[in-house]
Amino acid sequence: MTAHPTAPAFELRSGGSWRDPFPMYRALRDHDPVHRVEANGQTGSFWFLSRFEDVFTAVRDTDAFSSAHGLTVDPDAPGTQMGDATPIVFMDPPDHTTMRRLVSAGFTPRQVTELEDEIRAFVVEHLERLRMAGSGDIVSGLFKPLPSFVVAHYLGVPPEDRTRFDGWTEQIVAAAAQGNIGATEGIADLLAYFSELIERRRSDPGDDMVSHLVQLGEEDVSLLWVLGFAFTMVTGGNDTATGLLGGSAVLLTEHRDERRRLLEDPGLLPGAVEELLRLTSPVQGLARTATRDVDVGGTVIPAGDKVLLGYGAANRDEREFGPTAEALDVGRDIARHLTFGYGAHHCLGASAARLQARIALEELLTRCPDFTVDAAAGEYATGNYVRRHVSLPFSTQS
Repeated sequence: MTAHPTAPAFELRSGGSWRDPFPMYRALRDHDPVHRVEANGQTGSFWFLSRFEDVFTAVRDTDAFSSAHGLTVDPDAPGTQMGDATPIVFMDPPDHTTMRRLVSAGFTPRQVTELEDEIRAFVVEHLERLRMAGSGDIVSGLFKPLPSFVVAHYLGVPPEDRTRFDGWTEQIVAAAAQGNIGATEGIADLLAYFSELIERRRSDPGDDMVSHLVQLGEEDVSLLWVLGFAFTMVTGGNDTATGLLGGSAVLLTEHRDERRRLLEDPGLLPGAVEELLRLTSPVQGLARTATRDVDVGGTVIPAGDKVLLGYGAANRDEREFGPTAEALDVGRDIARHLTFGYGAHHCLGASAARLQARIALEELLTRCPDFTVDAAAGEYATGNYVRRHVSLPFSTQS
């Protein structure tokens, strides 16, 4: 496919440029949906897919689009030659299938639901502080500490250690966004901590993911892999949930009529969470590597090329979601979206993310029905793949 002369060049976003990538996505969907990005000083050459059907097909085709060579467009991206410590996100079937089966027992709907009371108590405590103050930064006040609390729970981090865990999490998420994960002391501290926790869980197991994996024994999962999985949960379960919550608060401030629908009919909220997941798409895109020549919409992507799957662009495709695809509709009937990926690599933490969003929004709408956030003053995190706020001014009054 030949690029349309009015189609913009795709640009990786970071920091302030995350504020509004959507006109770029729209133009690419309409004029150059299989878009070639040439190498520059920061990245090698890669392709960007922006239409829903193309991304949906690619994300499910693990034979043609491999995760084993990293999930970024950096030609030296981590993901290869990691041996026993290779995280599950850098695996393809059948290895991925085997490891996913082992860890999925820790993410059943029942186990997620059992956490609901603790999440609600956490949300109420933090939200009440903001409500009593009348204003504040809702990211630092609630949206950032909440997912860290949930990840710590799943990994079995004792309450007395969670202050340290939160500090390491913040360092690692920031470093991962910069693609410079080895440059932070947080990763060494976290891995040392989990090495000790693993040994403790051998003799004193709890009802948590680390205990579950350790009890499987080294024949099924190595200790290095347990460490890699813990690290994956930290990097994958924190900034994404923060992005969902911050983006949702912005959308509900911008669309007061849709907020009113939720206030009048709280039963709409579970469906509204799916709509907010679709529109916020915290992970805006992840890369794959073509294992063979692949025809996408009449354009052949050569074997070995990197392909950036544009989840954020695809989730606003009018071809899938109709003419109002870019507008918030809390009553929209959504058959599928790409916020959690799809198929083999569907996010293990999807149920936990939905639960956090539902509870946080329930309590926010109940306790602060007239809240506003100042989107123009909000600041976005650096990093090319996750769109999330690092600060977002909040007020209890409109």
